[in-house]
Amino acid sequence: MNRSAREAMLNALGLAALVLVAWQLLYWIVGEIAFRSPAETLVFTAKLISTSAFQTHLAETAQAFGVALLLAILIGLAIGFLLGLSRFASEVLEPVLVALYSIPKITLYPILLLMFGLGISAKIAFGTLHGIVPIALFTIAAVRNVRPVFLKSGRVMGLDPLAMIGRILLPAALPEIFAGLRIGFSLTLIGTLLGEMFASQRGLGYLLMNAIGLHNIDLIMALTLLLTLFAGAASGLMLYLGGRLPERA
Repeated sequence: MNRSAREAMLNALGLAALVLVAWQLLYWIVGEIAFRSPAETLVFTAKLISTSAFQTHLAETAQAFGVALLLAILIGLAIGFLLGLSRFASEVLEPVLVALYSIPKITLYPILLLMFGLGISAKIAFGTLHGIVPIALFTIAAVRNVRPVFLKSGRVMGLDPLAMIGRILLPAALPEIFAGLRIGFSLTLIGTLLGEMFASQRGLGYLLMNAIGLHNIDLIMALTLLLTLFAGAASGLMLYLGGRLPERA
């Protein structure tokens, strides 16, 4: 293990220790009425993840999130490359994207329910809607920042648009695009969970909303811990992978 890896591991362990200490202090201050200690939460979480009911809800959320993330990446990249390469399309559609990004997405959920109905399709659509715009906006900026000499070289080589994207634009713009993918990942997860919380009978979001309604503090704490660990691990992995990408030439 090299020095940078050791430093990163020590920083992660230090942050985890700090969070546990703060968690325990907050538990002592707030008390059992609205909180649980780290030890109690870990014990309950271990029991929860071994139940078949939890695994069914987890599989539902994983399926919805996976499909939503894939769609958000594909659609976001397609929109980003289209608007980044076409000045006319960018001038017409980019303000629409920015306006859509500023709208609270929860206000659009009733429309999605009417379009897709109750079920996994609405959750996928809601998660995808959250992730598309940041990926598209970061991709637009990344494509615009590609050095013109690269594009001229592609035209001299006679590359068609798809080959231009795959062989020149994507490798040159990948570091900036990857930053958009990180944000899109987080927002897609949030959108999927929100979709499960408000119009679903399966999934981790449904479990969390049900636990809130029943004031089941143990379940609330356990689900919050699991979601935080997953989001933190995924974000750390993407930061690591992004740091290994070559800088823009």
